[in-house]
Amino acid sequence: MENQFVLFGNQIIERDHVSIDMEDRGYNFGDGIYEVVYIYGGEPFSLNEHFRRFEESASKLDMKLPYSIEQVKEKTAELIKANNIHNGIVYIQMTRGASPRAHLYERESASLITGFARKMDPPADAQEKGIKTYLTPDIRWLRCDIKSLNLLGNTMAKRIAADHSCGEALLHRDGICTEGSSSNLFIVKNNEVHTHPATNLILNGITRQHIIEITGEEGITVNEEPFTTEELQAADEVFISSTTMEIAPVISVEGAVQATYPIGSVTRRLQEKLKDRIKQHRVHQ
Repeated sequence: MENQFVLFGNQIIERDHVSIDMEDRGYNFGDGIYEVVYIYGGEPFSLNEHFRRFEESASKLDMKLPYSIEQVKEKTAELIKANNIHNGIVYIQMTRGASPRAHLYERESASLITGFARKMDPPADAQEKGIKTYLTPDIRWLRCDIKSLNLLGNTMAKRIAADHSCGEALLHRDGICTEGSSSNLFIVKNNEVHTHPATNLILNGITRQHIIEITGEEGITVNEEPFTTEELQAADEVFISSTTMEIAPVISVEGAVQATYPIGSVTRRLQEKLKDRIKQHRVHQ
């Protein structure tokens, strides 16, 4: 069976041997955090940045790691090797652990770390041809900066987009664009890049952070300021970013506003520079 080895606690075991307690708080409450890291040529990209955010998310939720973050990284490397992943993802999750079901959590609960790795090629078609999107209200909670297991708002928005034959949902709060259901959102106007600031209303994506660094290196102005749905509609270019997608051009938006977009030179330039950065990372591993 492909991808049969998983991380459970501090051990790499066969997936069929995993047993999750019925009262694990991740199962009962979605009480936990996670990270997804992309693997290129057998090497995880931006592993330190991902696990720095993992620690930050844990701290914000008053959760304690059962072992050090360095040990988590070691187990992640073992998991990738055990599943022989060349290109793909590794998913690492931590819940607050098992305790009798009650809304009040106990700080003494033993957190549980689990994970899996999966082969996955980069979405070349979306990167080259772009994707259609659907704009819908952002119904999520007010701590989107935490990469928590609570993703119902995201999944419902993604379903709405799919029902309209769109590959991603774009979200807005009272007319202010925030991000995608599983991506960060950027618009380009007059050769300047605009994206929502890294507040509690969005996840400060690792790929987003790389893009902002790259814009500085390339002399492209980036404005981390809120922008409206009207500004989205009037944009010259639109693109989204995520760990698994890298950068994908947006070719249309439907829903609350409607527009079509060309795949412009700024988007293509940033795509190229991000791929260069990924290649350089692999060379220096």
